[in-house]
Amino acid sequence: MKAEFSAADQRFMRRALELAERGRGTTRPNPTVGAVIVRGGRIVGQGFHERAGGPHAEVAALANLRGDPRGTTLYVTLEPCCHTGRTGPCTEALVKARVARVVVGCRDPNPIVNGRGIARLRRAGVRVDVGCLEPEARAAIRGYATWIAERRPLVTLKAAATLDGYIADAHPRSRRAPAFLTGAEARRVAHELRAAHDAVLVGAGTARADDPRLTVRLPGRPATGGPLRVLLAGKHPVPPKLKMLRGHPPSEIVHMGDRADLRKVLTYLAREREVQSLLVEGGATVHGAFIAAGLVDRVVLFVAPRLIGGGVPVARGADRPLAKALRLGRLSTRAVGADLLITADVLR
Repeated sequence: MKAEFSAADQRFMRRALELAERGRGTTRPNPTVGAVIVRGGRIVGQGFHERAGGPHAEVAALANLRGDPRGTTLYVTLEPCCHTGRTGPCTEALVKARVARVVVGCRDPNPIVNGRGIARLRRAGVRVDVGCLEPEARAAIRGYATWIAERRPLVTLKAAATLDGYIADAHPRSRRAPAFLTGAEARRVAHELRAAHDAVLVGAGTARADDPRLTVRLPGRPATGGPLRVLLAGKHPVPPKLKMLRGHPPSEIVHMGDRADLRKVLTYLAREREVQSLLVEGGATVHGAFIAAGLVDRVVLFVAPRLIGGGVPVARGADRPLAKALRLGRLSTRAVGADLLITADVLR
């Protein structure tokens, strides 16, 4: 029987989910997790997993606890681990603390946990209720779940385009530099999106034309701590002085011979670089290659209120028959300054 969750349960789990997001982009290969400890309807401890090798969310919450943990309820976004890795099992810490109840957002898809953490707590006499805000909890670990199940990163295709569907005009440029279509607010959101991913990828054509840094430039956040920068290169040499190949964060050139190699590229990034979420930022040929290979999981499109009547499209070269087009789920739209942000998942 599925557990019933009160409004208070949902409120505390929502707080745990907010805490989990503080670790977004810094926990790999671990998932983002948040935890809240409650006594008498009030939060008395909270924490989140900040980075691999550091305390897990449950242990961080216990360390920040005000008072005795006995008889408290712990809300955690993901099933507590029950194995020893870089840290000890969280289940044992909770049993030792004599927590009375544990409310779990969703089970851990990792086979070494997946239900075992819940079973261990229940054997110790702890009440465990699973599934509070489960859709939100699963969404929070979507990249991790894809990495575990498919051994590849979750792929987000991101573009900024005019209202008539072009990401750039076709006129030659006097110098290599990004040509911004969107306003400052949309660009800030784009940097937040970049910060939330483990790696960001562009093709050699975009790198040559725009010479982007691909860093995260947000107030109060050092650009050196952004995602891995990946350059997808073909047969032609890559200019060694490209900005994305210098300084920090780290960068890597991955060579691809044909579209069939894209899955190998993703496998390599997942296995060797522990990339769980990949932001594909362009250009049109790279977008087309990912679409052709059916390796897009979600789309983020910034639409600028401009018309140019021609130029470089969002994607080219895929040429999928209409009957085999990648179908998107429900569109989510919101205004970002003068621009429109559209997001959607690809239906499987």
